Amino acid sequence: MLPETQARIEALVKGNKIMVFMKGTKLMPQCGFSNNVVQILNAVGAVYETFDVLSDEEIRQGIKEYSNWPTIPQVYINGEFIGGSDIMIEMYQSGELQEKVAVAMAS
Repeated sequence: MLPETQARIEALVKGNKIMVFMKGTKLMPQCGFSNNVVQILNAVGAVYETFDVLSDEEIRQGIKEYSNWPTIPQVYINGEFIGGSDIMIEMYQSGELQEKVAVAMAS
């Protein structure tokens, strides 16, 4: 990954309490997994930002290297990589996600 790409990713991750790298936007998700993440975050009342990886191939590939995670979407809360759609569903069902979001929003 180019240093400039890594710097752009870090700025997005560190500059937003909750950051989602996804296909499409929160208003127009372009895949089912991205839509799942948007629906879950909306359900818990999270304030979050998204980055459409379909609009930038360097970020699309770079985020996989940055997180060492092969799939998109990717969710970061307070700079910490949380995971993708399946992990978000599990955390939502267990109540763990609601706690993480509440802490992030309060900080």
